[in-house]
Amino acid sequence: QVQLDESGGGLVQAGGSLRLSCAASGRTFSNNRMGWFRSAPGKEREFVAFVATISPSGGTTPYTDSVNGRFTISRDNVQNTVYLQMNSLEPEDTAVYYCAAGRDVNIMNYKNPLMYAYWGRGTQVTVSS
Repeated sequence: QVQLDESGGGLVQAGGSLRLSCAASGRTFSNNRMGWFRSAPGKEREFVAFVATISPSGGTTPYTDSVNGRFTISRDNVQNTVYLQMNSLEPEDTAVYYCAAGRDVNIMNYKNPLMYAYWGRGTQVTVSS
């Protein structure tokens, strides 16, 4: 069992930065692959980023095209935390951001939210123009 708690959201002007954190509880955190998703009003939940390896650096970290080059996902297996550094934020990034965890997620299915067994409650990110 993994419990996830997101933080770090807020209101920021376009071009600004935010760092989201997702603190995980549970002894099996390091066995889970982690992803970030977001939900904007009137839109389906969208994949944002994924960290495929249990190593805190390196490995495969795919992103959705719209955030590639602006967002960075990372994880700290000692602190049981996954991060999403968001730079050059745009109004289109406004959404509730969720972190998710799953042991069966891999590089072939990471975009599918159904593959993630555990979800946080989300944190609101609002980017003003």
